[in-house]
Amino acid sequence: MSWEDNVRRTEPYVAGEQPKDKTVIKLNTNECPYPPSTSARVAAAWVSENYDRLRLYPDMDATPLVSALAEYYRVDPEQVFVGVGSDDVISMSFLTFFTSGRKILFPDITYSFYDVWANLYRIPYTAVPLRDDFTIDPTNYIPGSAAYAGRGETGEDEVCGIIFPNPNAPTGVELEQGAIERIVAANPDKIVIVDEAYVDFGAETALPLVEKYENLLIVQTFSKSRALAGLRVGFAIGSRKIIGYLKDVKFSFNSYTMNEPAILLGAAVARDAAYFHSITERIIRTREWFKEELRDLGFDFPDSRTNFVFVRHPSVHAKQLQQQLRERKIIVRYFDKPRINEYLRITIGTDEQMKAVVRALREILGK
Repeated sequence: MSWEDNVRRTEPYVAGEQPKDKTVIKLNTNECPYPPSTSARVAAAWVSENYDRLRLYPDMDATPLVSALAEYYRVDPEQVFVGVGSDDVISMSFLTFFTSGRKILFPDITYSFYDVWANLYRIPYTAVPLRDDFTIDPTNYIPGSAAYAGRGETGEDEVCGIIFPNPNAPTGVELEQGAIERIVAANPDKIVIVDEAYVDFGAETALPLVEKYENLLIVQTFSKSRALAGLRVGFAIGSRKIIGYLKDVKFSFNSYTMNEPAILLGAAVARDAAYFHSITERIIRTREWFKEELRDLGFDFPDSRTNFVFVRHPSVHAKQLQQQLRERKIIVRYFDKPRINEYLRITIGTDEQMKAVVRALREILGK
């Protein structure tokens, strides 16, 4: 017997490429194309001027950030949980809520970290198929599986939780609020997590449902719409009880997950609503322009309410398009997976970047 026999082995999440060449147009990881607000720069200057404070442990409750989020979203601070990006928040949620040995449900086409966490924490799961148009069907049912809202063949007693992004990733498709409430209401004995990483780009948040349903947790991130992917700030909003359980597990795991600069800069960015809205509106305008250009070029894609589009072309395979764009120093994301291997996910960049993408696509397609 070897020491390796005791190692927990899992298939890790594969993140989007981070190229070293800074001259490429990087549209593969859904980062914000604009810098953080000047409020963050002011906060960063304060951290620099108070450099000696970094010898101290940060506020384990992340009070400045929690207070800023509670103020912006008009909830009690006890309803807010923060972490090192939404990945940390969701991972902690899996560790906290999905411990019964029963399965969880999530879409078959979705954020590819969900099955990684499930395998890491030894949580059984069922990937529920999306419709052919990539929409979530709350009553979806296949033999031997289960429905989100309603009893499937396996029996609802075998399910302990549900998680899905809204809008979904990598498709960009939004699930309307009535369907979300139907899922939450049909599962009062299960935790329902709605991952709203992309909600700020024109979709409707399910946050109002938190006051009505104790079993609902909403997760968001500063990595997309608030331009802080490099700082790692994420948060969740839910009932006081659900947040209390999350904090208990977090403080049993690592009380100081967030560092002082992230707390202070995150709080400053959360309070700069004007800048936040200005860049999301700008990205939305660019996305809508880009969608029209894609239609003119013959692309098919589900309607997007995110900062990316999920596209395919009837004449050129997605893998070939990805390679030819790379030759022109434009990097986009390709998923070599069933049902979506004919699609590319293209992040919305600046107007200049997206014009360069259109020029490249016209050249590739001979248009």
